[in-house]
Formats: sequence, structure tokens, C-alpha cells
Amino acid sequence: MSLTDADAWKVFQRIRWPETDGAPVCPKCGHDRCYDVTRGATPRFRCAACRKDFSPTSGTLFAYHKLSIRDYLAAVVLFVNAVKGISALQMGRDLDVSYKAAWVLCHKMREAMASEMKGAVIGGEGKTVEVDGMYTGGHIRPENRKEDRVDRRLAANQNGKRKVVVAIRERDGRTVTAVFPSEDASVDFIKGRVAKGTVVHTDEAATWESLRTKFRVKQVNHSIAYSHDDACTNMAESFFSRMRRAEWGQHHKISDVYLNRYAAEMGFREDHRRQPNGSLFNRVVGLVTKNAPSVDFTGRWQRKAA
Repeated sequence: MSLTDADAWKVFQRIRWPETDGAPVCPKCGHDRCYDVTRGATPRFRCAACRKDFSPTSGTLFAYHKLSIRDYLAAVVLFVNAVKGISALQMGRDLDVSYKAAWVLCHKMREAMASEMKGAVIGGEGKTVEVDGMYTGGHIRPENRKEDRVDRRLAANQNGKRKVVVAIRERDGRTVTAVFPSEDASVDFIKGRVAKGTVVHTDEAATWESLRTKFRVKQVNHSIAYSHDDACTNMAESFFSRMRRAEWGQHHKISDVYLNRYAAEMGFREDHRRQPNGSLFNRVVGLVTKNAPSVDFTGRWQRKAA
């Protein structure tokens, strides 16, 4: 926050264009000969080849920004510094912006984090992957009188919002997450995101038996032991622990519509938990510059009003 806007722009430019040490490169044609045509607080450049005008945030997740670039960089610092995530309300208070602005900004950073593992395939010969699921959401407030209450475990008495976050975590590797209505619905996804020849560790659920058609599966019965016969899902459980703490301690409630984004964020935090904050800041800002403007959150409130 002690940076001037000019210094903050230099930091952002060096991360976006590391090959030229922050010198602008045209996002349309890739030409590196650009002229400075700045007329206000935001730097603007003109490509000598295609004559397109652009700013350092053009074509990135931070395009069409209204806050100062210093506030955006400060938001990234606050976001990566939080071990269990940070709520939009707290982010808004720290940056002195509205809740809506902080909420959209946090989701853009989650989108950047999720892009790191988009389409990634993990595992392979000689590697081990742990698979497990965590059910969340769909809470229905029970009736006041005991005789009016129903068994919420029955499908007929649920509201359809309860989802399962499936984590595929490679030992000493990365985490792939996805959200499904049930563990059964995740089998094809797991087969597509885990390389053939991988040893897959799961719990005793019958759902994972179908994975044996492609992988060597080792199962552990958690009613007997946490690990047994070299089968263990502690790495996946570690991810779920961080996810639960974020849900209960920070956000208090996560909508099923955005559950996939929160799960990807927690996977990123778990994978990079040993890295220093400076490295995480550079990584997240770098991912922001490599992703196009968000389809879901660019002009979100304008579309809603229309």
C-alpha cells in the first residue's frame, strides 16, 4: 500500500511481460514495439504493427478495472496470505471497497487459481493418487417441534442442493477438484483426469470399485483404521480439512453454484502451502495476466440490472 500508482503499474507490467522486463507487448499481435500514449493515470500504449491501443490489464482478468492497480495488487497479497481463505466482507473492509466489488474480485482470483489445473492429468506409472469425496451444503433448518421433524438423510426430504466435492490428489504432486451431485457421478471424471498405470487409494465406499477397470485400487476401511496395508487417504483428508475450515470459519456458507470455485481455491492453497507469500503473489498475478476477462463476472452487475 506504500507504492505509488506508477510503481504499482511497474510491478504489474514486470509480472505480465517478464521477457521484456515490463516493456509492453501487444496482446493482439505480439509485437514488442509499442508507443506510450498515456493521457491519464492508467498507462496506455499503441502497437507500431497493428496500431491497437491497449493498457497493461487489457485482455486479462483485471481488464475494465475501476479501482487503482495498487488496490488490486494489495487484494492479491491479502488473498494469498490467508491460510483458510478470506471472506469478501473482510476483503472489502481491508480495502475500503463495497462488498460487491470485493466479492467479484475474490472470485476473479479464484478463477485464476483454478486455471492452473484446468484439463491437467495427474499420476502415471509408479505414482500414487488418493481419491475421496466430501459432502457439503443443502442444510435445511429442522422444525421446532420434534414430532414435526423428518429424516433429512432420505433423498425425498432433501432440497437437492447437497453436493460432493471430489478431490484427486497425487502424493507429492497436485490436486484436481470437481463438484458432483454424488460420488457415483464422478467416476468418469476421475478416469479422465488420472493417467493409466496409477495406483489409486480410496476408502471403503462401493462407488470406487468401478475404478478397478482402469487402475490398481487399494482401499482402506476407515471404520477399522486410518491406514491399512499401505492404503491411505490422508492427503485427500488434509484438503477436506482446509475446505471445512474455510467453510465454517471464513465463509460460513458456500453456495452450490460457486462451490467448484472454492474447491479449486483450496486445492491451490493446499498444493502451494509451503511456498512464501512473495512467490504466491507472483504466481497468482501471473495467472491473472494469462487469463482472458472473466465470462461470469465481467459486467456482472450491469447485466443483472439490464
